[in-house]
Amino acid sequence: MKSPATLKKAAQWALPYWTRGPAGRATPPDLFRLLYVGWLVAFSLKVLGSAWDVSWHFMWLRDDLAPPHLLNSVGTAIVLALTIIHGYTGYGVDRAALRLIQWGTGIFLVAVPLDLINHRINGLDITSWSPSHLALYIGTFFMIAGVVRGWFVGAPPGRTRTVMLGAFLAFFLENVHFPEQHQEYGILSLGAWDNGVVYAEKILLDFAAEQMGRPVDRIMVTNFTLPVPDLLYPVYAVVVGLGVLVAARMMIGRFGAATLVAAAYVGVRVLFWPMLTFTGFPPSALPLFLVAAGLCVDLAFLLRHPLVRAVLGSVVVTAAVYGGLAAQSALMGPVYGLLLGQDDLLGAPPLATESAVWAGPGLLVVWLACEWYATRRQPMEARVIATATP
Repeated sequence: MKSPATLKKAAQWALPYWTRGPAGRATPPDLFRLLYVGWLVAFSLKVLGSAWDVSWHFMWLRDDLAPPHLLNSVGTAIVLALTIIHGYTGYGVDRAALRLIQWGTGIFLVAVPLDLINHRINGLDITSWSPSHLALYIGTFFMIAGVVRGWFVGAPPGRTRTVMLGAFLAFFLENVHFPEQHQEYGILSLGAWDNGVVYAEKILLDFAAEQMGRPVDRIMVTNFTLPVPDLLYPVYAVVVGLGVLVAARMMIGRFGAATLVAAAYVGVRVLFWPMLTFTGFPPSALPLFLVAAGLCVDLAFLLRHPLVRAVLGSVVVTAAVYGGLAAQSALMGPVYGLLLGQDDLLGAPPLATESAVWAGPGLLVVWLACEWYATRRQPMEARVIATATP
């Protein structure tokens, strides 16, 4: 615990900055760094809470005050404080970044009570793809986009700028990929059921079965663990997940950027896997295919012509995702089975290969939009705004 003298010193340092000003005002270097370290802490708490949350909901009946929710709430409190600071002082953000952060935080805060009301009215929400959940992701989407822009245009050039930008983009990837975790947890939970292992408590299964109007059997468990069409997982991963990696490669501007952003996210998931699984929580399949697909994005950027890069890149990346998912399903299934003491597990959600005809063109549209924005807009060069004193 900090001493009163330390707190007093911190207050004396901070209070002179608490003045109203427009977005984009010159920001002292130490204040700029502190604000974005705050965002780093807030998003880290969000990732910790969300990683625990999905596993929690495959085991127990929903609880508004569950530990993962409380952990997320701490991160949300930091987000709200930072949004107020940016909005009042104008420090650390330009006008566009501030608007993205404010809109994102606003949507998120509205979505929280809507989600609670949804659960009160409809009971258990058995999919992360529900409208109230999607509103939470959309709010976070805009929020992180604002933080990415604020750091991108405001941080001084150098290694720290690049590393922090990569970290914020990895958080961005985590947010957009989050709903896919339902299928990643679901495929191993369904496999466990087939092996006579039940992760969910009886009260959760009974509650879900009552909502579906059928007994607790394999059909009910399938609808609980894999409630959306099989094509959604790969199409969404290609169009949205890999779309983020294309944007990350463009913003960071270095070979290996997309691979490292994907590896950072997957690495965190790999780190959390034994921490959750071997403490009694349900396991998930890991999206290892994202790393291979990220490498394909980096390789595509070796092509100099934007149109050729987008067209060939979309084809190669789509093939990498579908091939990676097929390989992951075949190769990782036995690994999960060995670790969990089960047989005949799949290492990835079911793959509807015919959906590639939708995924590839979808990614092409996103890629071309990124290329158009990069060429039609004035380049956003890093500009040092961390120069002023209060």
